[in-house]
Amino acid sequence: MSKKRAKSSKKTPEIVNQTPAPLIVRGSELWNDLTGALAGGLPVPTERTALQISAVYACTALISGAISAMPVHIYKQAATGERDRLPNDDLWWVLNEQWVPRWSAALAWEYVVASYLLHGDGFAKIIRNRYADIVGLLPIHPNRVTVGVTPDAMRLVYAVEADPTVLGFKAEREILDQDDMLHVAGFGFDGVRGLSMLRNGLRMAGSVALATQDYAARFFANSARPDFMLTADGNVSPEGVDSLRKQLDERFTGSQNAHRPMILTNGLKPTVISLPLDDLQLLQLRQFQIEDIARIFGVPPFMIGHTEKTTSWGSGVESMGAGFVKFTLRAHLNKFENEINRKFFRTASRVAAFDTTELERADTKSLFEAFRIALGRAGEPGFMTTEEVRERLNLKRKPDGTLNAGTTNEPVAQPAAQ
Repeated sequence: MSKKRAKSSKKTPEIVNQTPAPLIVRGSELWNDLTGALAGGLPVPTERTALQISAVYACTALISGAISAMPVHIYKQAATGERDRLPNDDLWWVLNEQWVPRWSAALAWEYVVASYLLHGDGFAKIIRNRYADIVGLLPIHPNRVTVGVTPDAMRLVYAVEADPTVLGFKAEREILDQDDMLHVAGFGFDGVRGLSMLRNGLRMAGSVALATQDYAARFFANSARPDFMLTADGNVSPEGVDSLRKQLDERFTGSQNAHRPMILTNGLKPTVISLPLDDLQLLQLRQFQIEDIARIFGVPPFMIGHTEKTTSWGSGVESMGAGFVKFTLRAHLNKFENEINRKFFRTASRVAAFDTTELERADTKSLFEAFRIALGRAGEPGFMTTEEVRERLNLKRKPDGTLNAGTTNEPVAQPAAQ
């Protein structure tokens, strides 16, 4: 009876105070997005076209792949701030292995982070059982989500359009309260949505990269056509020019027709034209675009294969990994951790955190040297126990939780002489 009464008393949230839909007029942002128009006729990048740019693809795959590979640990946090891991927590499986049967955790994290990077928002529906316990997460594409606020302007409400890939699809939207939606917003969050990277950071840089790629493709597709002009002693009729141009396109355009000899008649003479400087600078322009796009994502170019310039983060793997975590990933991870903790736990006594140890771990020699110092060497006091070191190395404990004799910091007692 009580369950039925609680269910009937639950009110479905409504989207109100939503920003009015912008008018679709020539020159507006929505007009440019729909028509693909930019200054100079450059194409506006979409998710599909932006990922055709190698630098965008590499930056998105690097950041989303790094986050998806990190384990998410759940901790019990004391009032002093000290944390104890909870390896058997029910939510560990959801965050690290499987969000729902359709989505493994690694693929789901990668999808949501990529949406967050490109569209400015990452969404996942929080699935609860009848006891309100969280049992799964379902990724949602940002284009399917409309965000609004409650009348008091204190809470968010989400209208989610139906997933067209689901069998038995019905065009019905679902209204979700903010407690039932994991929403990680990117830079420029205005209280409703984050700024879309496609419409802002990549709007010009991505458009120029797409135009350059298209130019390069056309340039090399016609590489068999020599850069020359044909001259004649007399006048050539328009019909003759059209016929000659058609023959040249059919016989000498395309890499499959490369180096075919050209036979000229009727007094036609070829005049070779040197390669324009703009074409010679194509490679330099494309190299600059890699650096420009990497700068937008906050990724050092060397991490996406652009090794022309050295890094200022240090030369060792440890320095580069620590720099990547500190200057690129930490801002993203903090947003995800904050959203998980406030939606999942709503208490400071239980928190979730990404483990960045693998990215920041030194090489084996340096790692063992650091552990020797931590354990205490040459009479110096140590600040870690052997058990803690073994745990950091993922080594197995003995069944009783102790270590073999001689592996602790304390001297081993010698047997008395008989």
